[in-house]
Amino acid sequence: MRPILNYRDVSDNVVYKMSNAVNRKSPITPLAIQSVVRDYKSLKDLSSSLNAKRNTRSMIGDKIKKLGQEKNQQALIACLEEAKTLKEEISQLEKTVSELEQNLLDTALLIPNDTHPNSPLGPESSAVTLSSHGPSPEPASPHRDHYAISQSLGLVDFENAGIVTGASWYYLKHEAALLELALTNYAMSVAMKHGFTPIMTPDVVKSDVAKRCGFQPRDQSDPLKSQVYHVDSHLSSSSPKLILSGTSEIPLAGLCANQLYPKSSLPLKMVGLGHAFRSEAGARGADTRGLYRVHQFTKVELFAVTTENESDRMMEEMKNIQIAIFDGLGFPFRVLDMPTEELGASAYRKYDIEAWMPGRGNWGEISSLSNCTDYQARRLSIKYQRPVVNQQGTSTHENIYVHTLNGTAAAIPRLIVALLENGATFDENSQLTGLRLPDVLRPFWLGQPAQRNIIQWV
Repeated sequence: MRPILNYRDVSDNVVYKMSNAVNRKSPITPLAIQSVVRDYKSLKDLSSSLNAKRNTRSMIGDKIKKLGQEKNQQALIACLEEAKTLKEEISQLEKTVSELEQNLLDTALLIPNDTHPNSPLGPESSAVTLSSHGPSPEPASPHRDHYAISQSLGLVDFENAGIVTGASWYYLKHEAALLELALTNYAMSVAMKHGFTPIMTPDVVKSDVAKRCGFQPRDQSDPLKSQVYHVDSHLSSSSPKLILSGTSEIPLAGLCANQLYPKSSLPLKMVGLGHAFRSEAGARGADTRGLYRVHQFTKVELFAVTTENESDRMMEEMKNIQIAIFDGLGFPFRVLDMPTEELGASAYRKYDIEAWMPGRGNWGEISSLSNCTDYQARRLSIKYQRPVVNQQGTSTHENIYVHTLNGTAAAIPRLIVALLENGATFDENSQLTGLRLPDVLRPFWLGQPAQRNIIQWV
């Protein structure tokens, strides 16, 4: 279904829309946003003219029938000529309207969502710390570098993954493989306790669905550089373009596309398990080392659909679920209210959660949470029925766009980094001896090789 955007809102708030795009470092220019206002007015004028001509054509058709019955040949010929001219004018006008509609939509789709008034203004450094959790941070130390720890304990194989696939790919081995399974099921279990329905999502999605969710398949600074992996199709050239999903938020949002929900069914809460694929991994210097920035990772994603009045409350509920998950893992972390330049196109407001990673000597993002309001719903046609009473006092309903929210419950490699760097144990000679893991993972642990005894549960 074609996206239905609120052009009137853009026209009525064009100054805000332009400044908002600038504050968010959006690729769309103020001039382009102004063109949306101009084209919307032109479209309304042309559509009005088109409807008038169609109405005239209908009246001429009735007149032709009447003249035919009266056998008024001269008047009939004149009417037929007028009808022919009108048909050509309508055909040309329909083509013009169609082209203008498409151009208007293509441009308007690039306008980012509005921004929450409490979101900080500026770059990443302007983020506001909302809360801090967990124990006191360990001092930064190269001994706690997760790459060195993983190599010493034989947990991750980057070398052979590089041969098989390339840089920024990896094999998880031994306890690291079991750790992924435990983290995945632990995060899923916490979400399910809070009423989220478990869903296994497809890893391949249509490129169009990703765009409607607010993901751009190309780097705006370098149009030739793709941010996603494109799937070569062996079907016909008319087949939909497919990509590997960058997050299970995309297939979860797509699952709700073209739906009309009764109000009583909301909020709709889902927790999806899938793989995330990021082709831009390895583009940020020191982040290329180890597991912090990789091309593929397992991800547990929270996704919610609410009414327009409930999304703020749902965002706080989802944040509390994320805090509960990471509190159980026992490392220091903080919750940030992210500034305008860090908001993706779809986010009205975004919280990030960062864990202290002493081996990296810095805080590292492990989770994000976004309220997308009706940005995705308008593009994917997701609505709910709201009961109303009309002027005659009769009960009826109106169809309203929902609000959507998404948040990371567990991005597995980042959590492994935090657990390795905070949980590594050393002897008096600073020699690595093993790994402390939080006891909340123990019920989800499948066991470990008999010859290895490196895990301590705390």
